[in-house]
Amino acid sequence: MEGCTNHNPLRVLMTTDTVGGVWSYSVELCNALQPYNVHFYLVTTGALLSIAQKKELESLQNVTVYETDFLLEWMEAPWQNIDESGAWLLQLEEKVKPHLIHLNAFAYGSLSWKAPVVMVAHSDVFSWWQAVKGETPPSDWNEYFIRVRDGLQGADFLIAPSQAMMQDVQKIYSATARGNVIYNGRSSDTFQSAPKEPFLLSMGRIWDEAKNISLLVEAAQNIPYQIKLAGDNSFAGDHCDTEGANITYLGKLSTSEVAAQLAAASVYVLPAKYEPFGLSILEAALSGCALVLGNIDSLKEIWQDSALYIDTDDVVALAQKVNHLMNNEAVRLQYAQKAMERAKKYSTKAMTQNYLQVYQQMLQHKKQAAQPEIM
Repeated sequence: MEGCTNHNPLRVLMTTDTVGGVWSYSVELCNALQPYNVHFYLVTTGALLSIAQKKELESLQNVTVYETDFLLEWMEAPWQNIDESGAWLLQLEEKVKPHLIHLNAFAYGSLSWKAPVVMVAHSDVFSWWQAVKGETPPSDWNEYFIRVRDGLQGADFLIAPSQAMMQDVQKIYSATARGNVIYNGRSSDTFQSAPKEPFLLSMGRIWDEAKNISLLVEAAQNIPYQIKLAGDNSFAGDHCDTEGANITYLGKLSTSEVAAQLAAASVYVLPAKYEPFGLSILEAALSGCALVLGNIDSLKEIWQDSALYIDTDDVVALAQKVNHLMNNEAVRLQYAQKAMERAKKYSTKAMTQNYLQVYQQMLQHKKQAAQPEIM
């Protein structure tokens, strides 16, 4: 699949956020599309860029960055800010005249865009709440529901990173836009295996109940191995304890630091209650880690028999599965190899080709719609 073939680049206005896996996904996609003459006007939201994030952008010659701290939809009382940022985004569209809009959030889908809108459903509060708390969110989230539903209705094409996530969005919000599942990808150039050390690793938004890293902290006393945790452990009042005799909290790491830790880790643990894709798991698999994951539909869809699964409230089973892998090198190496083989399915190349295909379909449909009907 080819990108833009003339001297003028395909211009894409993309929103991203800086506080989760959407950031890694966005940087990976922008970088992968550099050879295809695609230029991104990247609007960062959620929080200002960290020094490490700014460094990641330095090598992206096909990206013009618009740094903001616009609130995200799931943050507290965001709607006035989102309305103001929406007006700003429409002005930016007038300025840069993109061929396509690529939204990694929902609410902006309802804006009166001139270019076709591709929307990616990375995660949402209602499917999160049902998975983590087993119920529908309280009425405080009604406005969120309306904004997400209206945003989805405004999308011309919907993408989800797993079939499980696509089904959730379609069921909860009655989303009807045509779309595809496009699995996320990560480059094996960045994540590679090295001689393994006797420790296990877990990382992500540690404060997020969905990641369920607190279960690993609880199980730690029954795991006679070092446990390393990486990522933010507090956000807006949410906090996860990372204390334990055999627990080392590493804080939030850069991509290169994450790669170094994964290369040395023997086992990667993420007992998630909710994870529409799980980029950190893919990174761990590419790094030669055996996987212990939460027994949920999306992760079983993606990893099938290449991981060990535990019920997301079973602290005893978690310790047993981890110890089984750590105590049995042959079994651990078998699962690490299976995970690495499975990870090849989720390559950056495959993701890139699928997104290029969607971009070109959107351009073709716009071109056809602009043509006058012949009577």
